[in-house]
Amino acid sequence: MSLSDLSHIIQLAVAPVFLLMGVAAFLNVMSGRLGRIIDRSRVVERRRLILKDPALLERIDQELLALRERIRLNSWSIGFCTFSGLLVCLTIMTLFVGSYWEADIGGGVVTLFVVSMASLIFALVLFIKETLLATRSLREWGEMLDVE
Repeated sequence: MSLSDLSHIIQLAVAPVFLLMGVAAFLNVMSGRLGRIIDRSRVVERRRLILKDPALLERIDQELLALRERIRLNSWSIGFCTFSGLLVCLTIMTLFVGSYWEADIGGGVVTLFVVSMASLIFALVLFIKETLLATRSLREWGEMLDVE
């Protein structure tokens, strides 16, 4: 393999590397968000133990259900995003290995990249769903507090 060939492979790998950086940043955001959701659920669960009013207990239970759903959505989003990052890494590795062995890897690279993008799309859709659920829950809690 010549230096020129290696330079060309590195040029091809630059775009997936930037994508990988974006995926990593997104994972960081989602992990932080998951931590905050878990912390909130712990606070709400402790609060539930000391409340006696049935109406407040019902509200707390509703919030806990929403928090559990948010945790589920966020966890799946993290999983799909991580899978996408792994596929991007495999894409980069396939570019280098295929070029080194002078193998026809075009179909494999395309497949890995397309599946990676599909996984990232699923992660983003789940993230949107979690965000909308958080917004709706906050709005509902605000409306309940305004009624009283």
